[in-house]
Amino acid sequence: MHGTALKATVVIAILALTSCGVTPSSETGKNAEAVETKSPVAQGPITGKTAFWEMYKSARAWSSDIVPLSLESKEIPGIKNADGKAAMWSASFGSPKLHQFRTFSYSIAASKPDIIQGIMIGNTKPWNGPVNDAMAVDPSDLMVDSDTAFQTALAQAAAWVRKNPGKDASFTLGNASRFPAPVWYVLWGDKKSGYAVYVNAKTGTVVKIK
Repeated sequence: MHGTALKATVVIAILALTSCGVTPSSETGKNAEAVETKSPVAQGPITGKTAFWEMYKSARAWSSDIVPLSLESKEIPGIKNADGKAAMWSASFGSPKLHQFRTFSYSIAASKPDIIQGIMIGNTKPWNGPVNDAMAVDPSDLMVDSDTAFQTALAQAAAWVRKNPGKDASFTLGNASRFPAPVWYVLWGDKKSGYAVYVNAKTGTVVKIK
């Protein structure tokens, strides 16, 4: 699973989005608009779906026709991500009407100078719409949350995790035509020598990629 699987289409597609202007969390504050959230900010790391819906509301205020493209866990210094929950999440949304996409981030805490507590909105970037390698994510297909995906993935990765202690898991949600539904890409370690498991975000089953 952790060999050629790391080169799967959904990861390539998300990396392609990053190269087109999705800003990493360490740089978000430099090129983003800080926005206060009206809902209470969580006191500890949260699941992907929890953060997603907070960002979705802000994205809808930007453009009513938005389509979700990706969701990624991020890290904040001093706060440990664990068990499928993260202190910060980043999501990309596209607007077919505007031919643009932008990245939204949701953080449970501030980390100077770049991260504020709440929602940050990145600058708009040109976007030509979904393609087979980077399809939109239907929110109704997001049935399985990141903490559940973590437990499913951990059952597959348990032996590797025991042999490689101290490797935290990161999470990316994406969709591509080769998958029957959006998938959670759960990665321990790095892309070169880590271990990855793909979990169907609609059914919770492990996606086998060879």
